[in-house]
Amino acid sequence: MTSTVDDLLRKIKSLEQELIEEIQSQQQDFTYEIQKKRIYFEKNVIQQHKRYLQQLFDYLKKSSLKHILSTPLIWAVLIPTLLLDITVTLYQAFCFPIYGIPKVKRADFIVFDRQYLNYLNIIEKMNCAYCSYFNGIIAYIQEIAARTEQFWCPIKHAHHISTLHNRYQHFLDYGDAKSYRQQKEEIRQKFDDLKHNDY
Repeated sequence: MTSTVDDLLRKIKSLEQELIEEIQSQQQDFTYEIQKKRIYFEKNVIQQHKRYLQQLFDYLKKSSLKHILSTPLIWAVLIPTLLLDITVTLYQAFCFPIYGIPKVKRADFIVFDRQYLNYLNIIEKMNCAYCSYFNGIIAYIQEIAARTEQFWCPIKHAHHISTLHNRYQHFLDYGDAKSYRQQKEEIRQKFDDLKHNDY
């Protein structure tokens, strides 16, 4: 049973990687280069982008009132998110070396690159930066939490859960007390698949 689950998870991971590569290969149609994390478009592409830039006044004029009124609520979430980011980053910095857990690279999850798009106005760029940060932080924190869970409580759930993090495959079956007592220490340190990426 476990080998079937492992095989399925490997296939999912492989398909996920294939999907990412396919999506990124489609990006080649829009002629850009990445140099030292900065993105450069060809001159003719920049000119084309600028033709689609919606000026700030026009953008605000066409915005829905309900969208404008909800903006402070959206941006208010930034404050607790920053605090959570700082707290979890400090937790990982101090505790992961103690536990022997490979650290999560923040830069693998939080990517800011939409500011190089000349068809976005300043508000759209700020919104894109916010979404990049927020979604990146959620993924970063989920990975830290997954590695923590693997160390402290590597037991699968009895109830159905809607999404599985990528450490779940290493967890022990729910109710298998013997395996838990015999294999817990081994599973706590089972991060070999990460070490080449994270150190």
